[in-house]
Amino acid sequence: MHSHDDSLNRLASVLRDDLDETNRTIVARMASDVQLIPQLAAHLVAAGGKRLRPLLTLAAARLCGYRGERHIRLAACVEFIHTATLLHDDVVDDSELRRGLASANAVFGNKASVLVGDFLFARAFELMVEDGSLEVLRILCNASATIAEGEVLQLSTQNDLGTDIPRYFKVIEGKTAALFAAACEVGGVVAGCDRDICAALSAYGAALGMAFQLVDDALDYAADQNELGKTVGDDFREGKLTYPVLVAHAGGDDAERAFWRRTIETGEQTETDLATALDLIARHDAIGQTLREAGAFAHKAKAALAALPDDPLRALMMEAADYAVSRHR
Repeated sequence: MHSHDDSLNRLASVLRDDLDETNRTIVARMASDVQLIPQLAAHLVAAGGKRLRPLLTLAAARLCGYRGERHIRLAACVEFIHTATLLHDDVVDDSELRRGLASANAVFGNKASVLVGDFLFARAFELMVEDGSLEVLRILCNASATIAEGEVLQLSTQNDLGTDIPRYFKVIEGKTAALFAAACEVGGVVAGCDRDICAALSAYGAALGMAFQLVDDALDYAADQNELGKTVGDDFREGKLTYPVLVAHAGGDDAERAFWRRTIETGEQTETDLATALDLIARHDAIGQTLREAGAFAHKAKAALAALPDDPLRALMMEAADYAVSRHR
């Protein structure tokens, strides 16, 4: 696991100054006289995550030879959009944990989480306006709308085992891949890259986001909680329809399909159901299939970068795609 973590760490250390500056901007823009806002935001920012999305904005801008400061604010903006959607997502999913810590809604309540999410969205738009580029504004607004669409689509497919793989992909294209794509693309836009290069960055981000989400799906049925701060079976307990479940359900016999209908569609679960689910997922090699699918997306992400200048930073961005898929080891 650690060797691949290193590729992200290497990317972060090459961009250390930019990343520190981005973190300072994030902290400064979370400030508010209304105490609950910085408190709740700090709870989230402390839970940290890898800052993967802002890192991609910084990397894309630098790879394209950008020497200014605009990418810093936009990286902060991307993180705010991400954080706002997490806050809302955890409320919708009724999640107790986020990255192994109590989720904000578990600590502060749903109402505060929704409202602070709104605040962070508004701050993100403020940062975009300060940047002054209508193109940047268009890309990030578009991504914000697409994320919301993905979340709503997920809501309507949530407990429906009739959902097929293309429809499921549409959900994760919206809720995960769209922001990865936009984060990369705005880096190219501030660097003044031509349309082809920006499109290549966007394609890289989108494919990386898909790989990332699929691995997330797989980890939920395979992860060691201590390692990832994710409890095994969170998705299952929330009745979430994810790729491994779709695979196991599609390959299952009548009894197995009845099991998935009861646990996922009607949400009736008993103590032993998670063990059964894990067993069925193993029986159909659903984790393996999910990770292979993720690998195909990572391959696509790397292929998209071929259009960009050969550079140590490009190599690190390629490694980030491998990292996304190797998190399960």
